[in-house]
Amino acid sequence: MPYRRATHLVSAPDGTRVAVHTHSSGMPEEGRDAALADRPTVLLTNGIGTSENFWRHIVADLEQDHRVVHWDYRGHGMSEESRDGDYRVNVHVDDLERVTEAAMARGDGRPPHHIAFSMGVRILLELYRRRPELVPSMTLIAGTPGVPGAADPRWGSRVMLSAAKGMLAAGTPWVPVVAPAVKAFLATPLADPLARAVGALRPRAPREDIAEFLDALYHMSAQAYWRTLRGLTEGHAWDVLPSIRVPVLIIAASDDVLVPLSEVQRLHRALPQAHWLQVDDAGHAGLLEAGTEIAQSVRGFLDAHGLADSGSPQTPGTPG
Repeated sequence: MPYRRATHLVSAPDGTRVAVHTHSSGMPEEGRDAALADRPTVLLTNGIGTSENFWRHIVADLEQDHRVVHWDYRGHGMSEESRDGDYRVNVHVDDLERVTEAAMARGDGRPPHHIAFSMGVRILLELYRRRPELVPSMTLIAGTPGVPGAADPRWGSRVMLSAAKGMLAAGTPWVPVVAPAVKAFLATPLADPLARAVGALRPRAPREDIAEFLDALYHMSAQAYWRTLRGLTEGHAWDVLPSIRVPVLIIAASDDVLVPLSEVQRLHRALPQAHWLQVDDAGHAGLLEAGTEIAQSVRGFLDAHGLADSGSPQTPGTPG
């Protein structure tokens, strides 16, 4: 699904160029940047492997009166593969830090409202740990501060997490061997119905959107995906939560098999002051399956906290 957007590149210290997209809401190119500059900025951070159309409902709603920006992880979308081969969490946090500063410099100078999906939740929380002044408010969608069990003291959880790390490490040399077969399957008509059969997609997931996602996954670097996945198993950001003093909206999907509802509820218990939305009959692709409901909730949150204009955020209100 094509967007009207302008793309520029932000360079990391290792030379990797990260793609940043500013949505233009149909404005003519001439004078577009100046017209958008005074609007409050919303910065979107993806999940692993996510294609940009996951954001289409939020973009369509907010681009009318906000400056909406999203960016691609290394090896995703229009960003380069990591030149030094590093895809650890701290590298993505470094990139988000630079993308945020670039968005501020090109906009009204104020830090943006951050919206993060899935893996992006971990990356955003790590940015808050490092540079809280860059994160004045956040929406956390279908994600948690770490993989299930990352901060769980129980012996069984630690064993399962250790086993997952070992499997990912052992599988790394096989990625170039297996990737062609996986990509070939993604290109077949079987990928969509299988995902629905195992519950990864709900029946109302739009087929055109899922086809676009599968195509993006087909074309992305298998090494980038695998090494990013491995990076997510190291550490967690649960310890960041007690320090959060900014408005937060948490959104969970009732039928998510990748990030279970119970894990996102655990996140909410750790942030009881946060606003909460649970969307039903939606899974991990909830941004597509319940996109209108989620977009409306985000707008309501921005309005409630005075984040829909260029003024300073209001004091957080009563949790939702």
